[in-house]
Amino acid sequence: MATTTEGTPQSTNLLDGYFRLGERGSNVGRELRGGLATFFTMAYIIVLNPLILSSGHDKYGHTLSFAQLSAATAFVAALMTIIMGLGGNLPLAIAAGLGLDSVVAFQIAPTMSWPDAMGLVVIEGLGICFLVVTGLRQIIMDAIPLPLKQAISVGIGLFIAFIGLADAGFVGKNVPLVGLGSAGTNELTGWPVVVFCVGLLLTITLLTRRVPGAILLSIIVTTVLAMIIDAVATVPAPKGNSEWGLQIPTWPGHATSTPDLHLLFRFSLGGGFTHAGVITAIVFIFTLILSDFFDAMGTIVGISNEAGLLDEQGRVPNIGRVLFIDGLAAVAGGAASVSSNTAFIESAAGVGEGARTGIASIFTGLFFVVALFFTPLYSMVPAAAATPALVAVGFLLMTQVKGIPWDDWAIAIPCFLTMVLMPFTYSITNGIGAGFISYVVLRTVQGRWREPHVLLWGIAVLFAAYFALHPIKQALGVA
Repeated sequence: MATTTEGTPQSTNLLDGYFRLGERGSNVGRELRGGLATFFTMAYIIVLNPLILSSGHDKYGHTLSFAQLSAATAFVAALMTIIMGLGGNLPLAIAAGLGLDSVVAFQIAPTMSWPDAMGLVVIEGLGICFLVVTGLRQIIMDAIPLPLKQAISVGIGLFIAFIGLADAGFVGKNVPLVGLGSAGTNELTGWPVVVFCVGLLLTITLLTRRVPGAILLSIIVTTVLAMIIDAVATVPAPKGNSEWGLQIPTWPGHATSTPDLHLLFRFSLGGGFTHAGVITAIVFIFTLILSDFFDAMGTIVGISNEAGLLDEQGRVPNIGRVLFIDGLAAVAGGAASVSSNTAFIESAAGVGEGARTGIASIFTGLFFVVALFFTPLYSMVPAAAATPALVAVGFLLMTQVKGIPWDDWAIAIPCFLTMVLMPFTYSITNGIGAGFISYVVLRTVQGRWREPHVLLWGIAVLFAAYFALHPIKQALGVA
């Protein structure tokens, strides 16, 4: 191996020169540990993202394959995390965004086909890239008040938690709202609910104890418990369907298989506008951009700050490039039918292990490549074992509620509407729209109509048209 005059291997100098290992006080060993820690804490996404997306039905009643979703989820996470490591040089991993996949599965897909819905995700990613390139990112950042941004995250957290409780059979439809138990009878019945309760208690215990990889550990332990129960107890199959749901906790017969990537490139860019309508499609795209954009910004700044990488002005190194890659990740997620991909806050685990450069992300991506070949194992994780993680993620997002100024009712009420309408109407879009509209209205009645940014006024008008779409069609004679 060629060496420098000091005798240092040239390959090491190349790594140091490109990734700035010495400047950031790290080495390859620390980056490896950090990459592994990040992968360990976010590997649950290979189960949870397929669980959420496969639970949804498109306009024609079609569903997506859990196994194919698992493979595609790992593939996109591997590809984009490696690209982030190489291009952004940050210890920042990327995967399908929880919350964003819920928007796609339960809000967008029911109004169109799956390819149409994924096409809107691709457009969303291209929109983020456009905002970064043109510099509109800062304008949008400044237009929306911070409390509303926090309320959006909280609302998504409540929505995710509600989905987890419903999918586990812990709550179900009742009259007039919901009740305890899958049938809404205020009684918990069935072994899967027992597994869910044990899993939820285990998850929150591990999180409280700050155990690394708490969510993944809980999924593994609870899945083993479900396998034991399924083997020794009688789990009814009402109407021919197991109480476990689509995923039954039994050994699949083999641990590895060739990745099934047939979901790649199965998207349609224009179908959503045709089947759902132009205004509805635009609102969906805007909702995805809003959720993805600000979530990514918060994650990127937070991870960079924790790693001590912000400059004197509090700026993230290579921020334009990093945000552009995050936009490309959304494009890749849509193109692979796994919903929008974005930066993961779990990257903090790697930073805690000493990761300071993109080398850690490259290692994390390589671990996802290995995970590609173990998709049969993910198919044995029942909803009851995975959904406690959704409730836990809901709690983590809920913590942002402390930043809302509750004494200023003109902003607190819009935040409240944003948060509660997401789970109550089963729609993230409805919550965001109600929050924006009520904010500009309340500021106006206070005589402070100039305070909301003109862009926010435009968005509020767009949402008002979205809510009034049916009467507008009736007035135009096209309903």
